[in-house]
Amino acid sequence: MFTINGKEYPCCMSVAMGLIGGKWKTVILYYLKENGVLRYSELKKKMSVVSERTLSLQLKQLQDDQIVKKVITGSKPPLKVEYSLTEFGKTLIPLLQSLEDWGHQVIDNFSENKEEQNSYTDTI
Repeated sequence: MFTINGKEYPCCMSVAMGLIGGKWKTVILYYLKENGVLRYSELKKKMSVVSERTLSLQLKQLQDDQIVKKVITGSKPPLKVEYSLTEFGKTLIPLLQSLEDWGHQVIDNFSENKEEQNSYTDTI
């Protein structure tokens, strides 16, 4: 049994999934990996199907787990709020890249709209 941030986990895989699991956390991490730094509005545009509440909650959880950092600049509204991966969060980049590669393989093998696929397999 492992205890991380006050939560108990039965194995190391459950620790990992506890930190980055869920429908939107890996999507957030993917966009931060690809873009480096994003403002909230930029993330929201890229993830148009997610509600603002869900996006905010997921970002807060990633911050609490020290995977994402939030930087607020400016002294008066509108404040500039930017998100990026922490050094700890950057340790996820190889995992995120593997998940991205696997996702492209799934698209190549199972997509119902073959003409809409990108030329990912040509670049491997």
